[in-house]
Amino acid sequence: MTARTTARTRTALVIGGGIAGPVAAMALHKAGIEATVYEAYDATGNPAGTSTAKSAPGGGMTIAPNGQQALETIDAAETVRAIGTPVTALGLRSWTGRHLAQLAPPEHLPATRFVWRTELHEALAAEAARRGIPLQRGKRLLDATDTGTGVTARFSDGSLAKADVLIGADGLRSTVRTLIDPSTPKPHYAGMLTFTARVPKTELPSTEGVLYMCYGKRAYFAYRILDDASAVWSVNLPHREPMTSAEAQAVGAGEWLKRLREAFTDDRTPAPDLVAATAPEDLLITGPTETMLPLTTWSRGRMTLIGDAAHATPPTSGQGASLASESAVQLARCLRDLPPGRAFKAYESLRRPRVDRILKHTTATATATSAAARTATPKPAGPFSRALRDALLPVATRVGGTGGAVWGTWQFDHRIDWDERVE
Repeated sequence: MTARTTARTRTALVIGGGIAGPVAAMALHKAGIEATVYEAYDATGNPAGTSTAKSAPGGGMTIAPNGQQALETIDAAETVRAIGTPVTALGLRSWTGRHLAQLAPPEHLPATRFVWRTELHEALAAEAARRGIPLQRGKRLLDATDTGTGVTARFSDGSLAKADVLIGADGLRSTVRTLIDPSTPKPHYAGMLTFTARVPKTELPSTEGVLYMCYGKRAYFAYRILDDASAVWSVNLPHREPMTSAEAQAVGAGEWLKRLREAFTDDRTPAPDLVAATAPEDLLITGPTETMLPLTTWSRGRMTLIGDAAHATPPTSGQGASLASESAVQLARCLRDLPPGRAFKAYESLRRPRVDRILKHTTATATATSAAARTATPKPAGPFSRALRDALLPVATRVGGTGGAVWGTWQFDHRIDWDERVE
């Protein structure tokens, strides 16, 4: 074997400064690999080379117990705990307000945490900087050249960067993914527009850590009332015609709130009151939901993918950030112990079975309940579908006498042994 195939990784270019990128850089740093993160957006949130923001503001999201365990492996779990609030269970309700099911992760695991995406980005970037990891903003990747012994990346500002490997953590519309495989499938519109809001004060009682998901007559509504009587809510609104984030934002918050009030007029849940109590300036128009078919190729030469760039999860899975964190940590372990080619193969063998299982589990759950599948299409459930769903959900989730059920431990209790050598 030549030095070219046996040399260990010493440096890495990480493309994407959202969630997977900084986590990967911190994991690589722990593995003794020098990493630099390159983010297309500048400090004002604008894409490189533009003068006006094109991206939607970050909405809310959850970090599951397995995601926190992955962060614990690289001593970064406190980053999430510091900015997140615990979610003790997931409650499912019909548009009539009927309780359908309540699901909770096993008690021995850390509680799921609700965080705001923008705050999580900032917190992870700050933690990476505290560890001495460079994050360069305004660096939009144009292309990359694999020389066989390294990779040279070229950015839109004309600058170049070189390292032993390049890691694409650049999301659903990944440039790195296209460089690895130009025939890769493109993301496609999933039939919904999403909205999130904070309500500073409500008259509703605390949900005591439970995040409720309501299958409305015309749209899907999730909400949580905090102990201080403030609230957070999000909506998946079926919308037949595709619409970009910029187009959705151009409609205006006032108009969207009017349409959302109309969508929830008949619902006997907190949705009408919470939407009515929302000021236009508090509405985040987070844009369209998109999905992507599974990839056959994650790596080529000295380039590989993590996070949504490699394995985009359905919007209803609640596992996107957590799976991205797991993959980032496992990739760092592989690059620590093996030369790039072998490391990438080991990384895929470690990650694909688990990712595929979670994706299949999400799909199977949606099919069994006829609920999540409906929220992912432009057509709301009809009267018969609603009645069937409401009858099947308690059975499908195996609700016991206490009205609650435990989610599968296999999904949430996933620990990575950092010290175990990858062969």
